[in-house]
Amino acid sequence: MAGKDIIMVSQRELKRLHIVHKVLDEELSQVEASKILLLSSRQIRRIVKKIMEEGDEGIRHGLRGEASSRRLPKKVKEKVIRLYKEKYKGFGPTLASEKLLESDDIKISKETLRNWLIESGDWEKVRKSRTHRQWRERKHYFGEMVQMDGSPHDWFEGRASECVLMGYIDDATGEAYGRFYEYEGTIPAMDSFKRYIEKYGIPSSVYVDRHSTYKSTGKPTIEDELANKMPMSQFERALEELGVRVIHAYSPQAKGRIERLFNTFQDRVIKEMRLKGIASIEEGNKFLEGYLPVFNKKFAVKPLQEANLHREIPAGLSLDKVLCIKTERVLRNDFTIAHNGKLYQVTEHVNAKKVMVEERVDDSMAITYNDRELKFKEILSRPVREKAVETKVFKTKKKNVYTPPKDHPWRRYPVVSRYCHEKTVESSLTKT
Repeated sequence: MAGKDIIMVSQRELKRLHIVHKVLDEELSQVEASKILLLSSRQIRRIVKKIMEEGDEGIRHGLRGEASSRRLPKKVKEKVIRLYKEKYKGFGPTLASEKLLESDDIKISKETLRNWLIESGDWEKVRKSRTHRQWRERKHYFGEMVQMDGSPHDWFEGRASECVLMGYIDDATGEAYGRFYEYEGTIPAMDSFKRYIEKYGIPSSVYVDRHSTYKSTGKPTIEDELANKMPMSQFERALEELGVRVIHAYSPQAKGRIERLFNTFQDRVIKEMRLKGIASIEEGNKFLEGYLPVFNKKFAVKPLQEANLHREIPAGLSLDKVLCIKTERVLRNDFTIAHNGKLYQVTEHVNAKKVMVEERVDDSMAITYNDRELKFKEILSRPVREKAVETKVFKTKKKNVYTPPKDHPWRRYPVVSRYCHEKTVESSLTKT
């Protein structure tokens, strides 16, 4: 057969064979050959001896074509595929390999599992198209900039209603923080930021998108234009009081780390909660308290500089008074104010025309004047106005106006004006 004399070898083996022939032809020494091939002289001697005994075919590895001694048994493969279909359906190969080791005590590499799943048809190899983006270097300090956003998603896979994960990730280290809320709005943003501050401290800056929660959509008033200011959202106002710089991104790709964190969480966290049967926001938040430290230990990196730029909460500062919705209201003469369709009575005297209403993250409300809280109570029932007494309206009869008929003498003769009559009299007197 023609193919009988063909030896299937790699380029590396062809190079070795070429150098070994130079050694056999005494054009090179074994020491020189070992330097060229980056092998030990002992290995060169073995290769030379093998080729002298077996010919050029001796350059091939002796185990080529045979099953690897490290190959996993077929029973293990079948068990892994069965567990994947029963427990980890939809899990990526990386996460599935981690859970197999953690829950089922089966150690298998993610690439081996990926090949098995592709072979069994339980996983498809997807090549993602990528758009060119300009790379941005990480910040150098922990707390120098924190990326923040909300991710609405079906986090509980139908076991509870859809909700929002308010997520945070430090730009320098990749350390993550998050909590579940019913919606993405001012109160959830302030509550999650308050909890972040209590855990890590006040960051130097926050990187957010242009959602109406984080950036005001209002137009500047005349006073704002004169003062060279732009209208601020409640979140921007609160962070300005805390001395935190707010940076607005113009695209999701600009804050790529928080977006990639959400992609990871939508893959890993959802499946972790599925395994534990978590079916409410309260259970989800309790789960995150234990999950995030493990996640950060595994994926967070060391910052380029050791200094931590998170500031401690200043002594005497009440976060509840800062991280709240503040609305100015007119104090009426009877010391009442109207707010959100309700009426409130201020029960103490204050010499003010306007007061500030604070809606706090714990669902409480306060009325303040010059940072002093005022006592108040809600007016639950308003006095009912009596109906006005109906007064009779007397209508006067319309007088009949006499209109002369067509044959009336007044209509028969032409009307002579007084002016013409006076002229006639004057001319007759002159003749006389």
